[in-house]
Amino acid sequence: MITKSPDNVVFIKWPTANVLAITTTRLPANNPSTSSNVESSQTNITHTKNKPSEFNAFNLGDHVGDCATAVAQNRKSLHKYLPSKTKIQWLDQVHGNNVAVLEKHNNTPIVADAAITRNRHIALAIMTADCLPILLSNKKGSEIAAIHAGWRPLAANIIEQTISTMLSPPEEIIVWLGPCIGVKAFEVGEDVKQEFCKISPKFIAAFQPITQLSDDIKPLKYLANLPLIAELQLFALGVKSVAKLAECTFEQSDKYYSYRRDGKTGRMASVICLN
Repeated sequence: MITKSPDNVVFIKWPTANVLAITTTRLPANNPSTSSNVESSQTNITHTKNKPSEFNAFNLGDHVGDCATAVAQNRKSLHKYLPSKTKIQWLDQVHGNNVAVLEKHNNTPIVADAAITRNRHIALAIMTADCLPILLSNKKGSEIAAIHAGWRPLAANIIEQTISTMLSPPEEIIVWLGPCIGVKAFEVGEDVKQEFCKISPKFIAAFQPITQLSDDIKPLKYLANLPLIAELQLFALGVKSVAKLAECTFEQSDKYYSYRRDGKTGRMASVICLN
């Protein structure tokens, strides 16, 4: 799986032409196209200079304190990248493990952290600003899913919940892991590590100790690897095809929003639909 990355939107070259997938950055998307091979020119962002810097420029989150009109305009702009009859299904993400199976579009966001659809006119969107966005489809391109994979949903087995709810067998599922807070920046405590180690000792590999007081005292802090946690869960379930865009939202402040870095900030979106 190959990704083309203009300044404003990453177009994901999915293995089947029946699926269209994109992920946004914090820069505005001014050159819409439904082609997965598009390359955009340098985007002019001067029209956003009066927006608060924490949201500048392409914020898609309507719950973070940004101007509602600006968010609505950004979401409208995002639709231009999708097939004409497709509507984006937004979620009210609560860091849980609820999986919504969608047969029709809902104007109101659905309370869930993952969604599945086989409806060709519904695009599934996951908003992030450090958490890991996961996009999935079957090889035929007849079923898609999207997951908001922060550490809490991952610890609550949201990946297993999603894949077990899909009609496609794991070996027929294609997975893409998007940009998230990287292993050099995601500092967590012993409690987070233990949440995963209670599931399986294999997750120890995803936690690098960064504070060691003595040989008799356990490390107080760890650097956690969200993509590795997701990969371990996916492979254990029988998924064989996993690709990722390994970029750190925390470190790349010019390109991505990061809640851990900035606190008050906007949201990117990773979107998948049937083409």
